[in-house]
Amino acid sequence: MSPSAVLHRQLHQAPTLALSGEGSYITLEDGRRILDATGGAAVSCLGHSNAEVRQAMIDQINQLSYCHTAYFSTKPFEELASLLIESTGEKMSKVYIVSSGSEAMEAAMKLSRQFYLEKANPEPQRTKFIARKQSYHGITIGSLSMGGHKFRRELFEPILLPNVSHVSPCNPYRNRKDGESNEEYIARLADELDAEFQRLGPETVCAFVAEPVVGAAMGCVPSVPGYFKAMKAICEKYGALFILDEVMSGMGRCGTLHAWEQEDVVPDMQTIGKGLGGGYAPIAGLLIGDKVIKTLEESTGSFRHGHTYQGHPVSCAAALAVQRVIQEENLVENVRAMGVLFEEELRKRLSDHPHVGDIRGKGLFWGIELVRDKTTKEPFDPNLQLAFKIQDKGLEAKYSISLYCGQGTADGIAGDHILLAPPYNTTREEIVRIVEVLQAVLEDVFGELKV
Repeated sequence: MSPSAVLHRQLHQAPTLALSGEGSYITLEDGRRILDATGGAAVSCLGHSNAEVRQAMIDQINQLSYCHTAYFSTKPFEELASLLIESTGEKMSKVYIVSSGSEAMEAAMKLSRQFYLEKANPEPQRTKFIARKQSYHGITIGSLSMGGHKFRRELFEPILLPNVSHVSPCNPYRNRKDGESNEEYIARLADELDAEFQRLGPETVCAFVAEPVVGAAMGCVPSVPGYFKAMKAICEKYGALFILDEVMSGMGRCGTLHAWEQEDVVPDMQTIGKGLGGGYAPIAGLLIGDKVIKTLEESTGSFRHGHTYQGHPVSCAAALAVQRVIQEENLVENVRAMGVLFEEELRKRLSDHPHVGDIRGKGLFWGIELVRDKTTKEPFDPNLQLAFKIQDKGLEAKYSISLYCGQGTADGIAGDHILLAPPYNTTREEIVRIVEVLQAVLEDVFGELKV
């Protein structure tokens, strides 16, 4: 049993202490210098110890470290909100700032419900949500209910919300039929969503919720072009809201500041998180469209929801500094450029690997799905714990790389993937290094397993 007083994710093994970070590297207590190829969980978009962000936080702490948003606002809160709305080209109207992506999804769910109650012609029967299988939207009861990740849900199924149902994700590698075109695949998924509205009673549905690029649950799976446009059309047909979860894939990670900019859609609401503050302080948010805001303005004029730490001034100062660095250094452009190189290197080195089934992603958000049989796409037995063997192997001194690995890729239980998400200011040398080391880690792990 670990002597640590912390309830770590694993009780029988405390993680190694991280002492410092600089750029794309984290230094551990035993002296290892780890190449952070994933930004933690696609969080550290500027890497570690950015001087400008650190100073912004110090300056804010020296001025005002906390005040309650029921009574006061603060300059960094207001400036961050203005910057975010401007970043959408005024397509979104207001911002709600919280401390985590789970909180942002909870806010989206509650605001959806309140929107329908406050319409000129209220629709109190709208209480249901449709999301997608093999999705992840957070770990609180509401957000976990929204998600379709079997493993994360299974212990808590009896206490999850009964008013969320799930349709198929857009995963062409796994689910597009042989010979099926993108248009035919989209039409099939649109028909499935339409049928789910009909099954539930379309007048009872608040919203459809999806990730533009599925991150933790499936390993960086983008939709096929045109998919989200078709999904939004179904929502509009039945008067439901269209909500995109960009906590992991947004704020520049996929090569545009907002992932929906590449999908030719604008959501009614959008959650953001990890790349917003880059890990310098806990922060996430909900961007809200004008339709929803106008309804509230014309009714109660308030959102009946609040957190002690919403709009926290130090977190807002950190996020504001992060976003200014991204703008000033043209880092989203670097994401696109390095993303092209990343894809080239991954395909060059890993496409022919006998157990690499799929390489997919956008920008600096890439996933590798591993399979036992490349032809049949059969996944490895989940009891093998392949993903975590790869993750642990990468941390060994010989490799010194942090890899974000996950299971359940194929069906929610079986299947393994590796997620890669280096910082937006990464270099060509780092990208090449990440792929070289990953290749060596895979060769070592599969050599030991003899599969």
